[in-house]
Amino acid sequence: MEEPARAGPRVAADGPEASRDRTETAEGEPGAAETPALGARPAHRAYARRWVFLLVVSLLSCSNAMLWLSFAPVADTIAEHFFLSTEQINWLSLVYLVVSIPFGVVAIWMLDSVGLRGATILGAWLNFAGSVLRTLPCVAVGTLHPFAFFMGGQSLCALAQTLVIFSPAKLAALWFPEHQRATANMIATMSNPLGILVANVLSPALVKKGEDIPIMLGICAIPAGLACLLATTCLWESVPPTPPSAGAASSTSEKFLDGLKLVAPPLQLLRNKAYILLAVCFGGGTGIFSSLMALLEQIFCASGYSSEFSGLCGALFIVFGILGALVLGIYVDRTKCFTEATKISFCLTSLACVAFALVSQLQGQTFALAAICSLLGLFGFSVAPVAMELAVECSFPVGEGAAAGLVFVLGQVEGVIIMVALMALTVRHREPSFSTCKHGEDPLDWTGSLLLLAGLCTLFSCVLVLFFHTPYRRLRAESGVSPSAQDMCPGAEDHESNPEITP
Repeated sequence: MEEPARAGPRVAADGPEASRDRTETAEGEPGAAETPALGARPAHRAYARRWVFLLVVSLLSCSNAMLWLSFAPVADTIAEHFFLSTEQINWLSLVYLVVSIPFGVVAIWMLDSVGLRGATILGAWLNFAGSVLRTLPCVAVGTLHPFAFFMGGQSLCALAQTLVIFSPAKLAALWFPEHQRATANMIATMSNPLGILVANVLSPALVKKGEDIPIMLGICAIPAGLACLLATTCLWESVPPTPPSAGAASSTSEKFLDGLKLVAPPLQLLRNKAYILLAVCFGGGTGIFSSLMALLEQIFCASGYSSEFSGLCGALFIVFGILGALVLGIYVDRTKCFTEATKISFCLTSLACVAFALVSQLQGQTFALAAICSLLGLFGFSVAPVAMELAVECSFPVGEGAAAGLVFVLGQVEGVIIMVALMALTVRHREPSFSTCKHGEDPLDWTGSLLLLAGLCTLFSCVLVLFFHTPYRRLRAESGVSPSAQDMCPGAEDHESNPEITP
């Protein structure tokens, strides 16, 4: 399946009135008259069905995240019911990170070669198949190896994640006009933590005892089936017939393999210092939050907090992250202050992470922990869509799928390393404790692990603030044809005047 060819700039041969008619959007609003270097007036059009595509990608991402963390908030109950160890339950979450490393590169290639529509439909079917496979140990009487079914289902869902998680930046670039790109990216990106929120609230609410597990698994499969149905029936094309913006019309974004050739043999993105710094720091932040969400219930139960409270803190984490992303997405859409917003958010996140590492080891600090988790989400999760847009800006003209996808793959690599290190640094409590963990073993001491987590978060923040500088390459490329691209954050002019590499 190939993407339809993008419509290039159209020359107004019928006079100014006909040219102006062609610049109207599908929603009846006049588009901005663009003036390319050759004096042609291209037609840009924003189709109303872009919102359907955004809905499908958002629902699929939300469902995939639900399936990822549906086991983690009730890890003790599942381990006890199916006679599994907590390490096995942790691997049901960790497999997402492991699978996405080798298959992430394949997913990037598929997005650029097969097309956004084909990749989304394939991801939807993998996600639905995985959700069904996970339920088999509960509905098939006498299943001997439930862990194999759980791991198989999670692995299929992990494959789907690689096709879904890279889509927001590409979807925003191909379907949305310039003034809506960051907002569209924010909506699709924040659907993933919304799924984590649902899992953190739903799993503890549904699973009070082992017999409740089938209900939880069945309910988690419903949105996966709905996303699969919508993706198969409602997505008709990968790109719109007429591009929505000057950046989409110019067709300067390279496909994945060509993009790698642009920026260094064998992997020329390695020559882009700004991109590498952002990828390492933001990827590390992604790994930290993935590990924290997967281990949150185990960290809290060792200090005497219930699984319901763990679910509440996870929910606060996501709710404030979504609210912060909404405000930040609208702000950077208007100001184009990508770098400044990212640096400030990283610094505030590191402070909240240090506070979490210290307070989470104390008993009876429910209010303080709830407030800290809210701040972690507000500052940490909210920056994700902005950082993805910044990755596209500093790596342009590499394709959006490659730019955002490689950041994510590196984040998964760092996430695996961080999560394994956190589990390795834990030790068993031998003295009496306030533990509410149910797996029958001595509770774990997470002090060393959490201090490592806080130290890494602080390190990534310092490196990003001190050493990351970049021109906004996509905005600069568009500025010759799009007057609105000049309306950017004052700090962006400084970035523009000091490029680090010329693509």
